[in-house]
Amino acid sequence: MSNPQDVLIHKLQSKEAVIGIVGLGYVGLPLMLRYNDIGFRVLGIDIDQEKVDHLNAGKSYIEHIPSAKVVKATQSGFAATTDFSRVAEADAIILCVPTPLNKYREPDMSFVINTTEALKPHLREGQVVSLESTTYPGTTEEELLPRVQDGGLAVGKNIFLVYSPEREDPGNPDFETRTIPKVVGGQTPACREVGIALYSHAIDQVVPVSSTKAAEMTKLLENIHRAVNIGLVNEMKIVADRMGIDIFEVVDAAATKPFGFTPYYPGPGLGGHCIPIDPFYLTWKAREYGLHTRFIELSGEVNRAMPEYVVGKLMDGLNEHGKALKKSRVLVLGIAYKKNVDDMRESPSVEIMELIQAKGAEVAYSDPHVPVFPKMREHHFELASVELTAESLASFDAVVLATDHDRFDFELIQQHAKLIVDSRGTYREPTAHIIKA
Repeated sequence: MSNPQDVLIHKLQSKEAVIGIVGLGYVGLPLMLRYNDIGFRVLGIDIDQEKVDHLNAGKSYIEHIPSAKVVKATQSGFAATTDFSRVAEADAIILCVPTPLNKYREPDMSFVINTTEALKPHLREGQVVSLESTTYPGTTEEELLPRVQDGGLAVGKNIFLVYSPEREDPGNPDFETRTIPKVVGGQTPACREVGIALYSHAIDQVVPVSSTKAAEMTKLLENIHRAVNIGLVNEMKIVADRMGIDIFEVVDAAATKPFGFTPYYPGPGLGGHCIPIDPFYLTWKAREYGLHTRFIELSGEVNRAMPEYVVGKLMDGLNEHGKALKKSRVLVLGIAYKKNVDDMRESPSVEIMELIQAKGAEVAYSDPHVPVFPKMREHHFELASVELTAESLASFDAVVLATDHDRFDFELIQQHAKLIVDSRGTYREPTAHIIKA
């Protein structure tokens, strides 16, 4: 069995292969645990020494992943390192690195490119490299392929290149890494076969597609579908509000239709590492082909305007109470981007906090999942979470419900807050001191 493809597939099928995961965040860490659970030796690589130290000490830094799982992984052979040369030990290298936007809302490919450059000197015959980071169609072919082949390796012959988009949904109890079907596209047919072998043990259903570009576009379609539908319902929320109609009642009623309708609910803006970012990857790439993706860009504009809409509603509510936003004390409830997680990426709550502060108000937050405001790339507050009591709620001029965590006592909030600006439709009964936003 001298053919590198056959050798690698045999190693993957027999679980003799070493799995290297680069980027140990919300995507990489669950993937590491899954491969470890099914008997593979896993090597974790990250540029963040603090993360590496935490993992090697058996500690998780992601709320919904218990430290006990990390301890179990370290006891059965998992190790984390910042030393990229150790990638030579791995037979499969899975890249789970960030792909954010820059300040011009253009793709920031620096993490993908820098990671590939760091791996390049240590790549060898008989490895598969799989990119999982969300990106524009053509990234694997344009950015990874030339770098992987730079040292004389031939993709599809003695090294293999795959794109397989992550589909993690942090905090969703109905799905886990294993049960979410995995789309796999290869740079060549041989690459695709290796990609199928890489993921078929770890994931219940592997969905092969014809190319890396098709796999890249699949991920974008999934997230653009969601962004466009949320943009639509956010726009309808504004219209319904002017007409005195509760949009949440309308969506609930429409959702009783058993065909042809999927309920999407409005909110204070889009958060997370996918929905607010991914559409712009396609709009940016489409320009290269002389295309202007008006539909996608319009939904992006609507969704990005939501934090300002919420703050406008806050100002209206305070005005009704004879107060200006300036010098008012405002408590933002929930700063994670979605309920029941500690994930802060692209959270609209943070933008709401910044807008409130910029208007001269004193801002605080309460979030049972985020005890201290974390270090973020673009935002910073020296704040810790306020404990919700009758006294603390009554001390604020207004509270803005931005993320509806189940751990909030909504009855307590309703009883003691002077003014509630509800951006999540938590309070369905019309009440004098609650404003829908």
